[in-house]
Amino acid sequence: MKTNKWILLSAGWSLCFAQVTTCAQDSKQEFKEHISKQFTLQKPAAATVLAIYNMHGTVNVEGYSGSTVSIEIDKTIVADNAEEMAAAKAEYKLEFEQKADSILSYSTSPYETRPRRSRNWDDGRRRIRYRVELEYTVKVPFNMNVCASTVNKGSIGIKDVYGSLQANNVNGPITVVNAKGTSNIRTINGNVTVNYLAIPTEASSYYTINGKLEVTFPSSLAANVQFKSMNGQFYTDFPDTEVLPGKVEKSQTKKNGETMYKLSKRTEIKVGAGGKLFTFETLNGNIYLKKS
Repeated sequence: MKTNKWILLSAGWSLCFAQVTTCAQDSKQEFKEHISKQFTLQKPAAATVLAIYNMHGTVNVEGYSGSTVSIEIDKTIVADNAEEMAAAKAEYKLEFEQKADSILSYSTSPYETRPRRSRNWDDGRRRIRYRVELEYTVKVPFNMNVCASTVNKGSIGIKDVYGSLQANNVNGPITVVNAKGTSNIRTINGNVTVNYLAIPTEASSYYTINGKLEVTFPSSLAANVQFKSMNGQFYTDFPDTEVLPGKVEKSQTKKNGETMYKLSKRTEIKVGAGGKLFTFETLNGNIYLKKS
């Protein structure tokens, strides 16, 4: 038997709906909450970055013709029992931060999701017996710059966003549709699929370990392309390509300062007249460079 309790919380720019579900035949507990936030830009969209640092759950970002950033989050807490659910509600902290040139969403407790910060995994507390999943649905002005990351139980999707893009995942795919800006797209277990309306003006990179890379550019592409796959092949339908000679890489050992030279393991080709460098790397999967 399930018991549902609905709570409406409203304050300022945010709106929250919450639902608690208790299963009598099972000690596990589930709590659902919807969070809504709106941000007015303080600078032009092209000079502003939206950064979302998630741990569990999907991040979807879509560009539109408006001038505000809308963040909708479906939050779910799953706990082993009522005591852990109470602990989760008390200690889990989701933060929103706005500066003149940026808007951020991240967690700070019981773990820190922003990069290059302590994750708080081992701080002397008991083992965490609950999981917080956040499903982000975000709308941003077309020319916004976006940085999006998640780790487990989710994909990253970015559509109709024309600024620079950075997307990082661990256990899930990344899909980018109708991009124009410089892109650095990286996951570990999942496919990377990107298509461009315009050719990025700066070097861009695409990386996965277990998955395929499929990137589509306008037919006017002129670029240098480096690619590497240990257990996969490289395919392209661009007709004007030229394989370039292998490059020699120089490195110095830390122990005695000796200089070493070796051939790069990356293959490089020139598409059209050549130009900015686009880098593709996967361990287990094919690489597809496609013409739109």
